[in-house]
Amino acid sequence: MADLTYKVLVKKTQDKEKALARNAESVKRAAENIKMLADDTASDADALGAKSVDRDSLSECQELAKIIRGVSDNAINYASRTADTARAAKAAADQARTTHARFQEAFDRSSVTGLEKVSRDWFEQE
Repeated sequence: MADLTYKVLVKKTQDKEKALARNAESVKRAAENIKMLADDTASDADALGAKSVDRDSLSECQELAKIIRGVSDNAINYASRTADTARAAKAAADQARTTHARFQEAFDRSSVTGLEKVSRDWFEQE
C-alpha cells in the first residue's frame, strides 16, 4: 500500500464525498419514482373499486400499493442516511485540509530532500 500523504488523503476524501453525494441523490430520485408508482397503484385500486371489481382483486391492489409505499419510505430513509454520510465525508475532507494543509505547505516550500522521513514535530516548528 502506498504511503498516505496529505494530497492522497484530500483526494480520497473528496472522491468519497462526491460519490456519496451522487449516491444519495440517485437513491432519492429512485425513492420518488417508487412513491409515484405507489400513488399510481393506489389510484388504480380506487378506480377498480369504482368499477365494482371483486373485493379480492381490490384488496390485492391496495395491499400492493401499501407495500410499494413502504419500499418508497425505506428508500427515502436510506437516501437521508446516505446524505448524512456524504455530509460526514465532507466534514472529514474539511478536517483533512484544516489539520494537514500547513504541513503540506511546509513540505512543498522546503528544499530539503527526504522530508517524507522527517517527524511531524519538525513541520510544526517550521
